[in-house]
Amino acid sequence: MKKLLVYLTVLFGISSFAQSGAKIEFKEETINYGDVEKGKDDGIRIFEFTNTGNEPLLIKNVKSSCGCTVPEWPKEPIAPGAKSQIKVQYNMNPGPISKTITVESNAINKPNGMVPLRIKGTVIIKEEISPLVKKKTFPNS
Repeated sequence: MKKLLVYLTVLFGISSFAQSGAKIEFKEETINYGDVEKGKDDGIRIFEFTNTGNEPLLIKNVKSSCGCTVPEWPKEPIAPGAKSQIKVQYNMNPGPISKTITVESNAINKPNGMVPLRIKGTVIIKEEISPLVKKKTFPNS
């Protein structure tokens, strides 16, 4: 009887430490665009996530570090076990990409429910040569 009582006490004590709430897990928290060509890439990327908790996940807000990156996120609660996504669109300004998108949620597995997502890469402009421009030639070539 004493062993059973000790066993139940330990089991109850462990289960009381299990946290109840929404949890957010992203497939990846950084997306690398790589080298992308302006005009040939729309700048849209998708961050996929799952609510791995046992309560509905609420995405309260998603903010970008600048106006050149526009996020879209689900406004309805994400059920436990369900997947969803955050879409971001970079405006494809030429040069390096290094932006942060901050997700505010009720997730208990992230500090204050905040998750920083990142995009990186480089936007290049491919130089087009007009067919009307004559190539320079060297003698004896």
